[in-house]
Amino acid sequence: MNVNIQTVHFDADDKLVDYVTRKIDKLNTFHDSILKVDVFLKLDNVVHTIKDKVVEIRIHVPKHDFFTKASSKSFEESFDNAMESVVSQIKRKKDKVAA
Repeated sequence: MNVNIQTVHFDADDKLVDYVTRKIDKLNTFHDSILKVDVFLKLDNVVHTIKDKVVEIRIHVPKHDFFTKASSKSFEESFDNAMESVVSQIKRKKDKVAA
């Protein structure tokens, strides 16, 4: 599984990158043929002075891609919300294929 973590408008510290990497490694328990995972960490500062932390996750598996996006006041919370969403997408797809 190839993991690609990109940051937009800032540089991520090692603690955040380690957190994301640890959580992404657990994806193999839900789908055994994940080819590539793209994680985008962004600071969203449209009009507000408080910057929202946006996390986008794209997972490539054979014949299908999963994508989710979440935002909150911290990267960890945004990432956890996005992971929950993408894991439920993977489970729904596997249930559909099995049925």
